[in-house]
Amino acid sequence: MAAGCPEYSANIVIVHGAFADASGWEAVYNILKKDGYHVTLVQNPLSSLEDDVSATSRALDKQDGPAILVGHSWGGAVITQAGVSEKVVGLVYMAAFIPDQGETVISLLQSGPPLPVNGILPPDEKGMIYFDKAKFRECFAAEQSENKANFMADSQQPITVKSFLTPLTEAA
Repeated sequence: MAAGCPEYSANIVIVHGAFADASGWEAVYNILKKDGYHVTLVQNPLSSLEDDVSATSRALDKQDGPAILVGHSWGGAVITQAGVSEKVVGLVYMAAFIPDQGETVISLLQSGPPLPVNGILPPDEKGMIYFDKAKFRECFAAEQSENKANFMADSQQPITVKSFLTPLTEAA
């Protein structure tokens, strides 16, 4: 895309997935900034679909023009709903869920064959879901060094069960 084209956007808003935070996108951030883009990394609270969409909407509201919205994994569901914003001119899904209006992430997870190795643990007594640290690198951070994957596993952010059970009310 070239400057001057109606779909051109110098603003990129990145939404991370479950069990992580925005710091996992640092390398991509650095590349995009070097190329002259204005990059915003959303810190999802992972407390509900509504809360994550609200966090993304606040980031979009701060943009000085149109934005490309990028979502990874769980972040795909978030950008699908937040992408109805008039500021959004494009959606980019990075190994992400793309539910339709009325669908849930759990329904998408259950619609395919079981994963050969699954590190998602059952919810704890507070309804929080964690990723098994022993399987974190293999299933979640395979491209990372062992040290980085261990750091990510130890700093992972849990997500609520209700996040996966909440249907999208809108879909971009």
